[in-house]
Amino acid sequence: MAQLWGGRFTKETDQLVYQFNASISFDKRFYAQDIRGSIAHVMMLARQGILTDGEKEKIVEGLEGILSDVENGRLEITDQYEDIHSFVEATLIDRIGEPGKKLHTGRSRNDQVALDMKLYARDEVHILNQLVKELLEAILAVMEEHVDTYMPGFTHLQKAQPVTLAHHMGAYFEMFSRDHERLNDIYRRMDTCPLGSGALAGTTYPLDRDYTAGLLGFNGPTRNSMDGVSDRDYLLEILSALSIMMMHLSRFSEEVIIWNSNEYQFVEIDDAYSTGSSIMPQKKNPDIAELVRGKTGRVYGALQALLVAMKGIPLAYNKDMQEDKEWSFDAVDTAKGCLALFTGMLRTMHFKKERMEESAKHGFTNATDAADYLVNRGVAFRDAHGIVGRLVLLCIEKDVALDELPLEEYRKISPVFEEDIYEAISMAACVNKRITAGAPGRAAMEAEIAACRKYLGEY
Repeated sequence: MAQLWGGRFTKETDQLVYQFNASISFDKRFYAQDIRGSIAHVMMLARQGILTDGEKEKIVEGLEGILSDVENGRLEITDQYEDIHSFVEATLIDRIGEPGKKLHTGRSRNDQVALDMKLYARDEVHILNQLVKELLEAILAVMEEHVDTYMPGFTHLQKAQPVTLAHHMGAYFEMFSRDHERLNDIYRRMDTCPLGSGALAGTTYPLDRDYTAGLLGFNGPTRNSMDGVSDRDYLLEILSALSIMMMHLSRFSEEVIIWNSNEYQFVEIDDAYSTGSSIMPQKKNPDIAELVRGKTGRVYGALQALLVAMKGIPLAYNKDMQEDKEWSFDAVDTAKGCLALFTGMLRTMHFKKERMEESAKHGFTNATDAADYLVNRGVAFRDAHGIVGRLVLLCIEKDVALDELPLEEYRKISPVFEEDIYEAISMAACVNKRITAGAPGRAAMEAEIAACRKYLGEY
């Protein structure tokens, strides 16, 4: 059991206690961040005259060697060590001797782990934002291709008014662009370096915290050393942002699942993103969409778990906070996997344009436009509403769409109807008359697509 704090103790830690306390099994993924932070710390110590240039060079060379050997598989991180910090420091001392023992000067494991977690979080936010951008690009590609693909818009899962697939996808573009902006906001707020906070009260060594922060790419150091080691707000914000993002993915997945059903048949999911049944040969299941929907609860659970863990912790650092890692790691890994797989599924998905338009027609999504037709010819809206309701009932009885009902049937209910009713309630007319900003009409949609293209260009 490799520990760096044994001087105070007269006997070995119980093996079960050691295993319960150790974090090496999961924080070993921090090895690169831990070494980056250590190199910056050592460079600052030398600049401040706390280490000699020779000591700095030996330590930096040793740390870079450890990083290279871990990444190339020549050095294994084992559970012989309590945590990743112990592994790096002990390995360094083994390799370079006495200078390695000076690595931890002016530093605590508390500010060290706080730094590693922030470096990890920043790295992951960059990766997540790139995955969100790839999803937005896939959504925009569907929008550009399907400006004239008519489909029913829904409220209460009931067909409501005609829209286009481009318009429907545009709603998801807005959702995921907000996810991107949330991640950017979080990155800005967590752009402070905790290294130099010590255990909680700083240090007596003349550290230059601004210099260390600059070496690591932070905007500056944390302003309060107690907060520096005990702040996990940025992780809660990331888990909250990922929970919202997963909710968006789950809603999108739910629609893909519905659209893929035999009853809708709006989409055909590519074979590469589907599975079959072990007993029913006809089945083609939307497993990726279902798994994304299911994994959403996993990310929600991580947010709830960390909120509960943090709610009763007094200042400053407490061991409870070690629990932040596994939840955060799992949530981030889950979100990254879901984003990548959903994007791949969307890019390869086939949309059945004719089926979508037929569904819009037979769902009477143009009924409001039929009522507007009457209103524009002097009929009071409430009367027009009743007239079209009777027409819909007649169509249901005859199993036809509104544009398939003969004109004489229209005129039996209201003589105001003329031959031009069919043009007025065509899907193209119903959609393209809606020209307000954000509406599905072609002019409004082209403006929205241009704005989306610009947004991605400035991403």
